Amino acid sequence: MTQQSPSATRGWTVVLAALGINLIVGVLYAWGVTGKALVVQWHWTKTQAMLPFATSTAAFALTMIFAGRWQDKIGPRYVAMLGGIILGLGLIASSFAHSPTVMLLTFGVIGGIGIGLGYSATTPPCIKWFPPARKGLITGIVVSGVGLAAVYMSPLTEYLLKATSISQTLLILGIGTIVLISLLAQVLSNPPAGYSPPPAVTPASSTPKPAASARPDLDWHEMLGTSQFYLLWLTFVLAASAGLLIIGNIALIAKTQAQWEKGFLLVMIVAIFNTCGRVLSGFISDRIGRTNTMVLAFVLQAINMFAFSYYTTPALLIFGSAFTGLCYGPVFTLFPAAVADFYGVRNLGVNYGLTFTAFGIAGVTGSILGGRVSDIFGSYNYAFVASAIMLLLGAMFAFILKAPAAAPAIPSAALGDNSKTADSVGRSIPS
Repeated sequence: MTQQSPSATRGWTVVLAALGINLIVGVLYAWGVTGKALVVQWHWTKTQAMLPFATSTAAFALTMIFAGRWQDKIGPRYVAMLGGIILGLGLIASSFAHSPTVMLLTFGVIGGIGIGLGYSATTPPCIKWFPPARKGLITGIVVSGVGLAAVYMSPLTEYLLKATSISQTLLILGIGTIVLISLLAQVLSNPPAGYSPPPAVTPASSTPKPAASARPDLDWHEMLGTSQFYLLWLTFVLAASAGLLIIGNIALIAKTQAQWEKGFLLVMIVAIFNTCGRVLSGFISDRIGRTNTMVLAFVLQAINMFAFSYYTTPALLIFGSAFTGLCYGPVFTLFPAAVADFYGVRNLGVNYGLTFTAFGIAGVTGSILGGRVSDIFGSYNYAFVASAIMLLLGAMFAFILKAPAAAPAIPSAALGDNSKTADSVGRSIPS
């Protein structure tokens, strides 16, 4: 007989470990500080300084496809641990890099692969421990770690850069990454076969919410046969580009628009509100729906991007950065939850991995767009306007996005005694 109470406790332990891993792989979001140091100390152009960040996001996204399938098959523990080791080695190798090309390979390609492996192993196992009605909230908590990482990673990186050098900073971060992720990965696991999470209960009536488990579990090739996947993917690209433009360039934006040298503080501001946006959007989307929450977040973000060129004082930049984080964070809560809603969670690793390739495109589009426009025109104004238009298009696509029609449910009696009721946790292989 399934022991519900110990399993529920175990589920929260897995969530905390996944949150911790994401707090470390979020080193990507502290690149704004490192990129500024490369421009100021090593005299790289802004485009050169953003190339490792852009490459890392692309490698991160592509790796998610294979890492997602792998963790679906063998469990999250070993995939997360390997990701931590590869990311750490990428940072260590970056400490010996002194040219944009080498840094592109070490931080960009190797580091991005490590981030993709580690990140792919965090959300899927956590969702499987909880009922469908909590998918949004649990996803929001887990992915908030990546956004929150910059809260400590930004000042830590700034401190290390002042105390040592760019090379020593990357070396220290690399060693710490290997040790911490290897330890946290030991806690990750899928629920045992046959596990069924306790149903969510509404506070008002104490009646279980209707299960969202009628959604069939589709494999990746079945998902690619639906038109909704391509619309969801394109919406992801459009929505993520603006946030990545700000995150990758915010320290340089502060220097360009307000002659403010403490742009690393804005990285922290974005991170704090990014985290709030991830958790809050998960809570809201469980109530009003994923796509409705997307439309709200994207329209608000578009308004912010149209106004960003007018943020020419530290106070206004703080406001704009906070608003950016609040509206950008929902991307990483809403899209995995939407993929789970549309296609089930049994193959969520590979299905979301394919969807997440949109992040790689957005990383190149957003970060390089900002740096290139600034190098050519001396400001980021045209990049802000382009991002705002992309967000409005994303909101329009989200508005028309509907879940694929579910196949009619087959009565369990017709399946025989050996049939298993379709549930949202799907099959899992103990890790």
